Amino acid sequence: MSRFPEASFLLSVGDPRQFPPDVGIEVAFAGRSNAGKSSAINAITQRRSLARTSRTPGRTRLLNYFALGPNQRLVDLPGYGYASVPEEERRKWVPLLEALRRRTSLRGLFLIVDARRGISPMDEELIAWADPAERKVHVLLSKSDKLSRSEGARVLRAAKEALEGRASVQLFSSLDKTGVDEAQRVLRSWLTA
Repeated sequence: MSRFPEASFLLSVGDPRQFPPDVGIEVAFAGRSNAGKSSAINAITQRRSLARTSRTPGRTRLLNYFALGPNQRLVDLPGYGYASVPEEERRKWVPLLEALRRRTSLRGLFLIVDARRGISPMDEELIAWADPAERKVHVLLSKSDKLSRSEGARVLRAAKEALEGRASVQLFSSLDKTGVDEAQRVLRSWLTA
């Protein structure tokens, strides 16, 4: 049984005027292109294709909203760090993301980081954007199935040190379901707080 049985696509937003009403609770999902963001959303919501997955980086170009329950939404942000997205399109994201950050309903950020890459400067910028003093940040070290147990422990330890208490962090794999229950619990706690 899914912890999010009402999960469904709501709308795609390319302009702040298209946002849903600023009521309830929203949790954003962000990460580098191809870090496994869409796969994480699908694994956590237990929906096979709620968020579209692709082997090609940079497919998510708009903010995609998903309803999880009454006045509970998940926001899938465009991936960053992918050079082939036209500069003009990337410039359009800045006011959109700033408008998202000002929403009172935005309560937290799930940051998806490929466990094999570690926390990058771009990830650090996104954590600063989220402002951990204002909203919660939880890092999913994705694709952990590609690491040995000792490598996973080392990567998790390094991420905790790098984050210095600004965010919680866990190992995660949408493929072998490592950490899915924990991520669901975190998301559920934020949506009901």
